[in-house]
Amino acid sequence: MLKILQVLGQKSFLGIEKIFNAIFGDRLNPLYYLGSISYFLLWVVIGTGLYLYAFFETGVIGAFDSVQSLTHKQWMVGGVLRSMHRYASDGLVLTMLLHMVRHFVFDHYRGFRWFSWITGVVLLWLTFATGINGYMLPWDRLSQFVVTATTEWLDVLPVIGGSMTRNFISNANVSDRLFSLLAFMHIGLPLTMMAVLWVHTQRVPGAKTTPPRPLVMGLVATLIVMSLVKPAVSLERVDMASLPSTISFDWFYLILYPLIASWGPQQTWALLIGFSALLVLLPWLPPRSQRTQHVWSMAVHPDERIVTTRSGESLLDAGLREGLPMPFECRNGGCGVCKATLLHGEVQLSPYQASVLTDAERAAGKTLLCCAEPMGNVEISYVPLFNPKALPIQQYAAKVTSIEALSYDVMKVCLRMDTTGTFRFHAGQYINIVLDDGERRSFSFATAPHAGNEIELQIRLVPGGRFTTYVFNRMKVGDTLRFEGPLGTFTLREDSDKPIIFVAGSTGFAPVKSMVEHAFHTGLGRQMILYWGVRNRRDLYLNGLAEQWAQEHPNFRYVPVLSAADADDAWTGRTGLVHEAILADFPDLSRHQVYACGSVQMVQAAQPAFVKQGISSDDCFSDAFHLAPQKPLDSPHADMVKLGGSDA
Repeated sequence: MLKILQVLGQKSFLGIEKIFNAIFGDRLNPLYYLGSISYFLLWVVIGTGLYLYAFFETGVIGAFDSVQSLTHKQWMVGGVLRSMHRYASDGLVLTMLLHMVRHFVFDHYRGFRWFSWITGVVLLWLTFATGINGYMLPWDRLSQFVVTATTEWLDVLPVIGGSMTRNFISNANVSDRLFSLLAFMHIGLPLTMMAVLWVHTQRVPGAKTTPPRPLVMGLVATLIVMSLVKPAVSLERVDMASLPSTISFDWFYLILYPLIASWGPQQTWALLIGFSALLVLLPWLPPRSQRTQHVWSMAVHPDERIVTTRSGESLLDAGLREGLPMPFECRNGGCGVCKATLLHGEVQLSPYQASVLTDAERAAGKTLLCCAEPMGNVEISYVPLFNPKALPIQQYAAKVTSIEALSYDVMKVCLRMDTTGTFRFHAGQYINIVLDDGERRSFSFATAPHAGNEIELQIRLVPGGRFTTYVFNRMKVGDTLRFEGPLGTFTLREDSDKPIIFVAGSTGFAPVKSMVEHAFHTGLGRQMILYWGVRNRRDLYLNGLAEQWAQEHPNFRYVPVLSAADADDAWTGRTGLVHEAILADFPDLSRHQVYACGSVQMVQAAQPAFVKQGISSDDCFSDAFHLAPQKPLDSPHADMVKLGGSDA
């Protein structure tokens, strides 16, 4: 039954939103800004309420007269503001209810969203309590009805025991202290609302609390017109000796009060408590999702970052949660602002307006970030709002724990984090060493993520290089380095069963080592083969380790390739260019994945040949430094790769 309601609700919202898009445009559709409109209306209520309170007298005699004076003697200000206060309050209830209904019908209240849903329920009841309390303050016939009905309703509660109604038997029983209490409540409840609203909003990444300016102007104009056409006025003064025959009713706030009279207080309490319990328990009621809860990875370009996504979370929310400059507007699949390219992986799209994402666009790899939920690890590319390099990246400090020469020009440097907790990264990513003047040098992780806070770097000496010269000549154990990261999207895709070909050139072995050791640690059973291409035998600085992998793991093979072997090498293995060895061994690459990390020249030479032998751009990955690794290899904008470290 619940699922049927959600499906019908989705169709209804999408149909109405389509009509509103035709009227207002998809960037100004008010149904896409229900949350921020609620925020704005609350500020209108608070602002107008502060003005009204400045002229309000908290007493039995003065309350009614002060409101009448505001309404009639200064009607161009006080009268209009009182009416705006009333209509903005009604609008607040309407937009909050629509906001919650939309989240319900689109199933955006389960899983990690349960907290936002519960705080939303609390906000709804606080809004009702504040509005009902506000109807008591003018002390007219409507106030009399609300006060009397409320006290009768509360009197049935055991903790009160019928003592409240006696205070309103006659006019003499009502004292000025009542208005002090009512005024205190009318200030305290909104303050509580604002505190809960702040908590509620903080849980929503990238939450917008202000609607677009044209909508703001339209809302203000609408409130003013309504205030002039049908101003809010008081009824007669309270007279406890008689009952009002007719009252001007507000169905937004006082919808339960007719039920108190017709059903009785006990039955109305049962309805309210039962409905509230249903709302609170709704995130955990069936139908529950049958899918296993997962935490996936999302590789993002051009940021060159990897962020985590939770089950049920959209790609947009995941990116915004990490502070990425992703463009968005409606967040409801109606405007197309968050359209991006899905480079790798699969997503499930929630309902959206078909006009903003055509079937042809979907076939070309386009998706809507606000509607796309990942079905596994994914890789996307989007157009950021500003240069991603302007984003602050977490910086850390680490101490040098060991320095070991692996060859004549490669140094192994191990770092230990000074921070508490585990430093998390993905196999194949890199860090930027931050020098004293703010310049940065990039080096790939040579350790697998399970190594914890131990970081291994393989640093190749660059003649005249500022940082690498320091490493080889002056660095000592105990030195402190600052770095930022993790960065990069050159990581192992574990959602495939295709055999893996690793191609490493020189210190491109570092990120490959990270990925291979991670694969061993996680029990990845896919066939793996490593081609390590260097010039001379002495450049195979960890040849023994690679041979050990091949001996200990049946699913791993190792093929070293020398491009400039000399007599001193006494080399009997493969020679030539490393990509030529791969082409000779694999005439058909269509059923493999290739991970390449080496020199630009190596990748440039391999690209055309790999394409001719069937490699798909979806299955070829490189250690990208500037461009996305999923560009077609035969494209003029195909990716270049970086070595395990650079010291330009």
